Amino acid sequence: MIRVISAFPGCGKTHFHNKHGIISDYWTLDSDSSKFDKANFPQNYLEHIKKSLENKCRFMFVSSHKPVREELVKEGIKFALVYPDIKLKDEYIQRYKDRGSNETFVKLLETNYENWITELTIQGGCEHIVLQSGQYLSDVIEKIKNL
Repeated sequence: MIRVISAFPGCGKTHFHNKHGIISDYWTLDSDSSKFDKANFPQNYLEHIKKSLENKCRFMFVSSHKPVREELVKEGIKFALVYPDIKLKDEYIQRYKDRGSNETFVKLLETNYENWITELTIQGGCEHIVLQSGQYLSDVIEKIKNL
């Protein structure tokens, strides 16, 4: 069974996929929402997710955008929601800078961090995994595997 993981930016989806994605125990699909046409978003992205559930991968990493989460719940697709503790704003802003995110992205996250994390904490229809300081998706993947 594929575990769908909706994770906040900076939690380590792409890093984990690039490092472990082809290992059989952790075969992953990293569905980067930024590569989808925004004129048809989130419908085109959800169609991709539903089609990808037929793959043989172990984990599918998906966006944590609110419309995506709402559609996952509406479609009955079980998922784990991974996000940082709200107190970690400075750590996550530094992660974005360290990975080379553009200034517009960093400013967007600086402005909206608290609101977006608060939205994630009240999301229903999923399992919640809250990362603590220094943690990444790789630190909680076994827990998610066993949900």
